[in-house]
Amino acid sequence: MNPNDEALIRRIHREVADYYDEELELELEDRDPSVVQAILSGHGAENGGVAGDDEERAERQMYFRELFRLQGELVKLQSWVQATGHKVVILFEGRDAAGKGGVIKRITQRLNPRVCRVAALPAPNDRERTQWYFQRYVSHLPAAGEMVLFDRSWYNRAGVEHVMGFCTDEQYEEFFRSVPEFERMLVRSGIQLIKYWFSISDEEQHLRFLSRIHDPLKQWKLSPMDLESRRRWEDYTRAKEVMLERTHIAEAPWWVVQAVDKKRARLNCIHHLLQQMPYVEPQQTPIVLPERERHADYVRQPVPGQMIVPEIY
Repeated sequence: MNPNDEALIRRIHREVADYYDEELELELEDRDPSVVQAILSGHGAENGGVAGDDEERAERQMYFRELFRLQGELVKLQSWVQATGHKVVILFEGRDAAGKGGVIKRITQRLNPRVCRVAALPAPNDRERTQWYFQRYVSHLPAAGEMVLFDRSWYNRAGVEHVMGFCTDEQYEEFFRSVPEFERMLVRSGIQLIKYWFSISDEEQHLRFLSRIHDPLKQWKLSPMDLESRRRWEDYTRAKEVMLERTHIAEAPWWVVQAVDKKRARLNCIHHLLQQMPYVEPQQTPIVLPERERHADYVRQPVPGQMIVPEIY
């Protein structure tokens, strides 16, 4: 086997391991510590058979350890945002399969959806196409004490709309004239705006698309537009370069996340995000569980059998 084939197989191996790790992340917090350690060390049936060598096991252990630590900090950040009335908007942009959804999932995984919510807008309808371009995004902006994560954003116009011909050249240029002032207006209103671009290589996107094509649980992630974007890689590259150059402003700069390695990209992005706000852990009032009230005249009524979900498992 030549070195290129070995490298490809290793990358596919890591992709499969990452898929299993996604399923483990929400499970581990409720497990006995010894079971968790066994899973992360690559022992036991629950590792999916993809534990890999010692180096890979060590990397997985580091990833989970840091992810859980950073998610604990995100909980503190959430409390601080609520307590101070801070308003935060975070934009996640990048090519298809760059890992935007993965990091958004890890950020929101253990947070209150009433405080930290995701805005993932579909393509505009006929009415929205006649509105001021930014209008449909404005309704999703945060109130005091809220964080909003945009899974793609108004920068669609600088990317997919421009490349695919969904906007005119005049609309494209007007976007670049308007967006710096729009974002400065948001910042002046008290909204902190953070913009991330997830950067992956041509080869890595190709591998991730193949993974989605051959995995029935991931095929829904591929749309005809995604496949067309693969063909137009260079057009999207040029559009990205223009976008970063013309919209990188002091009030809302772009931050580029190197995202070829999914796990490292998640950790690096979350770590960077935490550094952008001067949060402190607020003092929490101790929680005391009250005693349950019991009444002698209360009798619990049986649930009719036909309403019970069959216990197949």
